[in-house]
Amino acid sequence: MITINLFCAAGMSTSLLVAKMKKAAEAKGIEANIEAFPESQISKHLDGLDAALLGPQVGYTLPNAKKICEPAGVPVAVIPMVDYGMLNGEKVLDFALNLIQNK
Repeated sequence: MITINLFCAAGMSTSLLVAKMKKAAEAKGIEANIEAFPESQISKHLDGLDAALLGPQVGYTLPNAKKICEPAGVPVAVIPMVDYGMLNGEKVLDFALNLIQNK
């Protein structure tokens, strides 16, 4: 089971993306726990986390997110704007899986 958390400002479009990522994981036969939280709660959601993804609208917080995530061994990156905007769950899932493999 892999655990991926998405962090954003409000969470509306991110929750739609989470649903699409879950469908993509199911289609690939990957057991995944994928959830969305406000960016301000990153430090509260690190336990058992395999990857943290930031919505493009909070991409400016990446340096701070790295300070929180990297000591915990959790890779963090900003979701590509195009994939986020198109709600491309499969591409964002692949992005997260690559992040996990390359940590």
